Amino acid sequence: MSPFKGIALKLCSVLLFVVMASLIKATSDHVPPGQAVFFRSLFAIPVILAWLMVRGDLRTGLKVQSRMGHFWRGFVGTTAMGLMFAGLGLLPLPEVTALGYTAPLLTVVFAAMFLDERVGLFRMSAVGLGLVGVLIVLAPRLSTLTGETVQTMQAVGAVLVLLGAVCAALAQIYIRKMVATEQTSAIVFYFSLTSTLLSLLTIPFGWVIPGGTETVLLILAGLLGGMGQIFLTSAYRFADASVVAPFDYASMLFALLIGYFVFSEVPTGAMLLGAALVIAAGIIIILRERHLGLKRGQARAARTPQG
Repeated sequence: MSPFKGIALKLCSVLLFVVMASLIKATSDHVPPGQAVFFRSLFAIPVILAWLMVRGDLRTGLKVQSRMGHFWRGFVGTTAMGLMFAGLGLLPLPEVTALGYTAPLLTVVFAAMFLDERVGLFRMSAVGLGLVGVLIVLAPRLSTLTGETVQTMQAVGAVLVLLGAVCAALAQIYIRKMVATEQTSAIVFYFSLTSTLLSLLTIPFGWVIPGGTETVLLILAGLLGGMGQIFLTSAYRFADASVVAPFDYASMLFALLIGYFVFSEVPTGAMLLGAALVIAAGIIIILRERHLGLKRGQARAARTPQG
């Protein structure tokens, strides 16, 4: 275990994912979300395969136990990605990032609903705090549904991102169930493969021939997405999840900087306040999970016969 190395890898993965989102946003005026999903997924595959070859896991790391499990995880995850990419074309990058933080909050709720996990009052209160933050971010957008065309489209974008967060949370539930029988490398690879194939179904909805610069940006987004996934997976090899997970929220800092300097996006006070509440709720849940994990570990140790 090397916590500092794990944290460094996690921060690298967060930065890569934010830059990837920025590249998708830069092409969103011309390239449809489904086509962006295709590039993001297809060009992540060679990166993932190269990583497996370096680790010597290419032969064993892609074996699966449940093909349908991978399909449904891929279907829900691809839907989440498409909705998020659609939102990137309509909303400022920091706002999409803040609304995306809804996913881990909903994962707690869905875990109680679908996995029969016990979720106490403490964590549900944190989820409630986070959802208040989401409403603060969302309220100005929803109040403009009957406004000008640009404002209406921004409201639609906020709804799309929120729906994407719901799908992302459901994808996490699938992953929690799959890790009991499936290798992480297989989950990562077959998600990229499934999303590549599913994105082709959006061709009838208006794919375009991207320009030279757009093509380069889209390919780069795929490569960075694959690299980000590798850094993310590797981070959890060097440090406990409770140590590295809070650094997910560094994405807000990166999104604010890129949004301001690249896209000239100035965050509103409501967005910053709402994001702060969501981040606080997320960190509270992570710390609580760590505390419960320690207690479960102590309980197992106490039940183990001493030789």
